[in-house]
Amino acid sequence: MDLKFFKKTKGEKKEKVKKSAVREWFDAIIFAVIAATIIRWLFLEAFTIPTASMEKSLLVGDFLFVSKVHYGARTPKTPLQLPLTHQTIWGTNIPSYVDWIQLPQVRIPGFSKIKRNDVVVFNYPPEFEHPVDLKTNYIKRCVGVPGDVVEIRDTQVFVSGEVFENPPKMQFRYYLFTDEIINDRVFKQHDISEFYRSQGGYYVMTSPKTADELKSLPFVKDAVLTKNTEEQVNPRIYPDASVFPWNEDFFGPLEVPAKGQTIDINSDNLTKYGDLIRYYEGHDEVEITDGRLIIDGAEQSSYTFKQNYYFMMGDNRHNSEDSRFWGFVPEDHVVGKALFIWLSIDKNEGFFSKIRWSRLFSLIH
Repeated sequence: MDLKFFKKTKGEKKEKVKKSAVREWFDAIIFAVIAATIIRWLFLEAFTIPTASMEKSLLVGDFLFVSKVHYGARTPKTPLQLPLTHQTIWGTNIPSYVDWIQLPQVRIPGFSKIKRNDVVVFNYPPEFEHPVDLKTNYIKRCVGVPGDVVEIRDTQVFVSGEVFENPPKMQFRYYLFTDEIINDRVFKQHDISEFYRSQGGYYVMTSPKTADELKSLPFVKDAVLTKNTEEQVNPRIYPDASVFPWNEDFFGPLEVPAKGQTIDINSDNLTKYGDLIRYYEGHDEVEITDGRLIIDGAEQSSYTFKQNYYFMMGDNRHNSEDSRFWGFVPEDHVVGKALFIWLSIDKNEGFFSKIRWSRLFSLIH
């Protein structure tokens, strides 16, 4: 048998099959999706500001990057999800995931801890219709870390008895007394984007400094901070207005739970922390009744927390749904630290003025 028949002749090369243009595009798209997914999971993720709860520190229409490496990225809890989506498929109400499989969630070590005054993105804790990693993203400022005691006295935040450093662009609701119709141009000149007319004047969201400036206008009689009194009770305030009669401007004192901290089980502590134990501590069965805590059938006389918690507030203090209303943020709900704004668009401006150029690539403080 002539074996030479099976040998390649000298100089003969195997012909390489050339990919079609469609195949090259497909491979490029797959590679880009995989790379973007890894970057989004481990390093940076883009977010946009949809509401005014952080004005003027962050504006509606700001697009920002959030760092996952500062506090450490979380491993996916819901793996069966369309890449680069959150809750729904782009432009539809169709869910982008199925929750047939739920994995234990682990946080990769980061290079910093959450500190007071950090601007943090997190998953909205009371949204129980979605898995933890697919709950709606919120952004607020951290005012209380584990072990802190948070209190608000006459709109001023105190942490463990010390005055908390107010954000430089913090806002409140003021009432402008005037008999005249104020032109929108006046509000724009004073950087006021939230205002509405009421009988005898206007309600505006602005800073104390700007409120003083408005008082000097000839057509404004006065600008008064519309705050609550200590006696007023807001039934929506955390944890239970029937037990702790607080409001947005007079709140607490309330201690922020820390991992490893042990509390006695009594009615007051169960009012403050019962929902944390029930919903965020990973127990299969929790029963709270008549000042008693029963976990997996066993009554508890004390409880030790399994993770850290944080107290978050918006800088727009009278227009922010935050920890004053729904409680603490569990550590496993933390997404990352807001770093910088890469684009800012004002939808109320004309085409050539929509981009807020001065905000591009500005750091978030």
